[in-house]
Amino acid sequence: MNNNFLTLVTGGARSGKSNFGESILNNIDGEILYIATAQAFDEEMKDRIKKHRQGRPNNWVTYEGYRNLHQGIEDYRGKVAGIFLDCITIMITNLMLEQPINWDEATANEIDIVEKNIQQQIKALITTVKSFGIPAVFVTNELGLGIVPQNKMTRIFRDIAGRMNQYIAKEAGEVYFVVCGIPNKIK
Repeated sequence: MNNNFLTLVTGGARSGKSNFGESILNNIDGEILYIATAQAFDEEMKDRIKKHRQGRPNNWVTYEGYRNLHQGIEDYRGKVAGIFLDCITIMITNLMLEQPINWDEATANEIDIVEKNIQQQIKALITTVKSFGIPAVFVTNELGLGIVPQNKMTRIFRDIAGRMNQYIAKEAGEVYFVVCGIPNKIK
């Protein structure tokens, strides 16, 4: 783990990025804080969350949330030896979906306001996580490798997620791109 403490792991869906990210923290003594940003809206997601919970080591404690994480994790300061967040793109999705916006008719100003709010939350989270002084791993999805989405909301999401990933990568000491379960260090 780099002296910067923060590692970003990115890749496509089912690329193995979460497994690799978890492996970075597996040999740390003490409890690991697992920040789960997903919400269980349907049976498929409930099953996925259940399987993720069952697969975690016993020394991993879970905090579920996506909004104001920098405040939510303060109770764990001094109590955990590492932090794992899965995943940034789900966090962004949740923050976008709670906005009362008609995404098909969203103005540039509305989109800018949403993005600034998301960026503020991510900046505050990174500042807080770094202040813990312990290793941290954030997992995110790489969304910019496919075709341009036809749907306006999906394009907005892709653009915001891409810019947030760039920001986190800049702040991270290490960045890995995972393909077919194989991690490639890119920073």
